[in-house]
Amino acid sequence: MADPVTDTPANSIDATDTPTATPPVGSGVLRRLGVSFTFGKFRNLWLAAFTSATGTWVQRFAQQWLILSLTKSAFMLALNTFFAELPLLLFTLFGGVIADRHDRRHLLMGSQAVQMACALTLTAIVFFDITRVRYILALSFISGVAQAFGGPAFQSLIPSLVPRQHLPNAVALNSIQFNLAQAVGPAIGGVVLVAFGIVACFGLNGLSFLVVIAVLGLMRVPAPAPATRERILTELRGGLRYVRQNRALLALTVLAFATTSLALPFRAFLPMFANDDAALFSRMLTMLGAGGIVGALIVAWLGKFEHMGRTLLLVQVVYGGLVAAFALLPTTGFSYVLLFLGGVALLIIFSLTNSLVQLTVPDELRGRVISIYLVAVRGGMPLGSLVSGYFTTQFSVSAVTATNGLLLSLVAAGFLMGNRQVREL
Repeated sequence: MADPVTDTPANSIDATDTPTATPPVGSGVLRRLGVSFTFGKFRNLWLAAFTSATGTWVQRFAQQWLILSLTKSAFMLALNTFFAELPLLLFTLFGGVIADRHDRRHLLMGSQAVQMACALTLTAIVFFDITRVRYILALSFISGVAQAFGGPAFQSLIPSLVPRQHLPNAVALNSIQFNLAQAVGPAIGGVVLVAFGIVACFGLNGLSFLVVIAVLGLMRVPAPAPATRERILTELRGGLRYVRQNRALLALTVLAFATTSLALPFRAFLPMFANDDAALFSRMLTMLGAGGIVGALIVAWLGKFEHMGRTLLLVQVVYGGLVAAFALLPTTGFSYVLLFLGGVALLIIFSLTNSLVQLTVPDELRGRVISIYLVAVRGGMPLGSLVSGYFTTQFSVSAVTATNGLLLSLVAAGFLMGNRQVREL
């Protein structure tokens, strides 16, 4: 792996956020797992992001169920995912440039405000019984635009909250909050849906964004200070050139795109595997999220270790096989085991990839390089969902999902055998 670049002032921790003393009780294992929580700014943002992510998964559960109830179509589920993720492919690179030029807190606050407006609009649409699929798709697209500018800002903000040596731990803990939300969000969504109706699910998500906005408003973090200020397209080309010339970063980007485009669309098809059973669908999402928590804990414990790249490729091979097995086997209790293991593997993949990217890039290019990585991670999802959704009109959902999983295993195996840059990271 390329040697980490020297810390810049924007990457350092100021005197107002020195580590808080950890309590004497508890094992060394727990202290090692949660070392980033000893920094107050990271801890506060983690809690706020978890609250917002939980609301997002409550809405995602309810929105997928609403679309399925209205259309009974796997293609419409995939189309909703396409509209939600397409803006990330179109605008994230520009979001990365802006994150390197302006206060990342303000950019993230604006992103949260737009997503909150979309959630409350959807709440009103359903409450007044004027629901149309095209309205849902439009709101998904607008929320995606906000995420395209907020994502690079959020990812670029994390290295400002913890010292560099704890960055892999912070990345893994950040993955935990997202997947903990994925585990509890659908469960909460199922309870709220049954007890209060689907409108409450969307309204709850709208309110959850206020927590992040409040925390960011009170936080003080040095804004990026680029040495030069050039045209947006010129700075964007600089980020692309940096990734292109760094073969390890380029390989990681390709692998991230393969994972999201081939293996993630099966999450959009989970309602089809649930056979019109909302409780079963909720449990499936919960098991997937619970596995993600365990996977992120594993990475948080390991921190930075030798052969991270080789481990990444091996886990990708296994993950593709798990997806194929889930799709081909009947839905039984063993399906929960496969979903749990798949969640473990998926979060190990994304946490390792994100950590390797963050450790390699200099802070003045962080927003742009992270945005390229995010385009691969999030941009592959709409393309993969659209292609997979089309094939579900020609073949069974199980066959399409299994084929995607096996293709991912082949791609990872190819890099494992033939790409030294990734193997030696």
